[in-house]
Amino acid sequence: MNTHGILRLANPAGTPRDGVRGFTMTELLVSVAIAAILATVAVPAFNGIIASQRAQVTASDLYVALAKARSQAIALNNTVTLRANAGGWQNGWQIVDVNNNVLDNHGAETAVTIQPQATVTFTASGRLPAGTAAPVFAVSTMSGSTTNYQCVSVTLTGRPYMKAAQTC
Repeated sequence: MNTHGILRLANPAGTPRDGVRGFTMTELLVSVAIAAILATVAVPAFNGIIASQRAQVTASDLYVALAKARSQAIALNNTVTLRANAGGWQNGWQIVDVNNNVLDNHGAETAVTIQPQATVTFTASGRLPAGTAAPVFAVSTMSGSTTNYQCVSVTLTGRPYMKAAQTC
């Protein structure tokens, strides 16, 4: 019995008390090793998910830009064009009016390919010009040997839409 008011961490025999809690170094190392093994198994699966989400987000951004360009054409009652920045669509895009004033600018995308390299022009009514083929954009990303595709297109009436597909 401790009668002197001194805190003792060991019993009189010198061994730790039964109530002491914590991890031993061996338990900690085994836990860290198991976590490392699980992380190395999970990382390739996450790379595929990240690549797929990157394609979907880029396609969504392109869809929004097409809808905004159409809306601007109607609001301004004039022609508005969505075009790629210098170097292609993966370097971003701009919405410009008939006087080449930039209405909106989207920055570069990383690890994303967007084909083809055409511009999209909307008339004052929000439609594509007569005789124009409906543009289709194939947004793709790579994850290992797997390619993730998203398609963004515009109907001849000017309405953009998006879908997931293997090919556009």
